[in-house]
Amino acid sequence: GVPGEPAKMLEYNADTPTGIVETAISQWYWYEDKYGRERDGGAWDQWNFLFEALRDRFAALRLRLPGGGMHFAHTELERTGEDIMNAAVLRDCADQAGWNTTSLLMSEIGWDARLEEFVDMDDQPIQNIFKLYPWEDMMGEEFGSPLATKRPTGWIEPAWKMFLSTKVLGAAMWHLYPGHENLLPSYIDGPREMTDWVKKPLHGREGDNIEIFRAGTGSGRGEHIVQPGRYGPEGYVWQQYTQIPNFPGPDGAPNHPVPGAWVVNGESVGVGIRESDGPVTDYWCRFVPNLIHG
Repeated sequence: GVPGEPAKMLEYNADTPTGIVETAISQWYWYEDKYGRERDGGAWDQWNFLFEALRDRFAALRLRLPGGGMHFAHTELERTGEDIMNAAVLRDCADQAGWNTTSLLMSEIGWDARLEEFVDMDDQPIQNIFKLYPWEDMMGEEFGSPLATKRPTGWIEPAWKMFLSTKVLGAAMWHLYPGHENLLPSYIDGPREMTDWVKKPLHGREGDNIEIFRAGTGSGRGEHIVQPGRYGPEGYVWQQYTQIPNFPGPDGAPNHPVPGAWVVNGESVGVGIRESDGPVTDYWCRFVPNLIHG
């Protein structure tokens, strides 16, 4: 956040976690290679036990969910490989926790009308599944209607996360806790009294369809940025603009970092930092390892 001011919550992602590869694996190996505890007397550390926390959580779920099988699904529509790699890391966590795991594509999930069960490609009922795919998209698709009456016992993340995965959450929190030092004013009916604001689609991701408006004061020029994308028909939230500090690199190029805190089973278990050239954290941002000096 801004030096000298409390940190501000920009967003909360409750449904489709990505960045697991960078956080749990890449930055940890970077830390071990460069600042491992065998060097420098253990003066350096990293806030990161995401992989272990996910593995332990999958182990705890084995005691609560039926059967010993867990499917892991992602969509083939994501072409960069990001989704399949994130799902693969989560599957590895589940494997280490003792689950019998299977991978499949979202398009390979079928519906057996006779059994009234969701099934995989082998026509086996799906009891437990992690899906790296938004609930709001699932509900509007061909097999979405049976979700209201018949669904696998174990969805990860569960359907109630839909209430938390929308940008409305920021407006709801501001309504419940107006003036809280860690929140930004946010509304669903327009910018109201705000002169500088960020307009966000309720289901937007990776900076798509973000709109930033800054009025400017005195002789200072204002600013108006509009990002392209496919989101917006679902509605918007207007959030007070806050300046993300710039930490230029040695070549003077801009770096606007936004830390993201990972929460597993109600506990913060790691941090990932993304740096962007401008005020919107988008697809082209850089992942930066975190380092703690003891």
